Amino acid sequence: MTTAQHLDTIDLLRSRGFPAEPGPSDVGTEGPGFHIAELNGDVGDGADNDADGETDAEQRAAEHEALLDALTERWGEPDYFSLIGTGLRADADDDVPEPWLRLSALLSYLHLWRIDDRWIAIGASETQLLAVVTATDPR
Repeated sequence: MTTAQHLDTIDLLRSRGFPAEPGPSDVGTEGPGFHIAELNGDVGDGADNDADGETDAEQRAAEHEALLDALTERWGEPDYFSLIGTGLRADADDDVPEPWLRLSALLSYLHLWRIDDRWIAIGASETQLLAVVTATDPR
């Protein structure tokens, strides 16, 4: 996908209401108060090839950086939000709300913007590029 397509997906999620029940969506998963889009769903062919995996990782990193640049131009500098040591880890004893519990199991950090009444987060792992739109404060 291109940066423009990623931005379109984020804008679409920002305009959508949140469902009453958690479940799959056309771009990832969603639930009460959140949407999570898997932006790199078409990266790679699923084969266990080290060269392909390295290429996919490089592609994902480039897409992540381009998306961060575009969103920073649009909304200003994001907060860098670590999911490590914040109490939002999936193994924490506290009751961590979604989508933060789910994200803490997938990512170490993300970039975060507060736009109107929603939080927009972008995060990347070794295998995924995710965009999140949520009404739930991460702090």
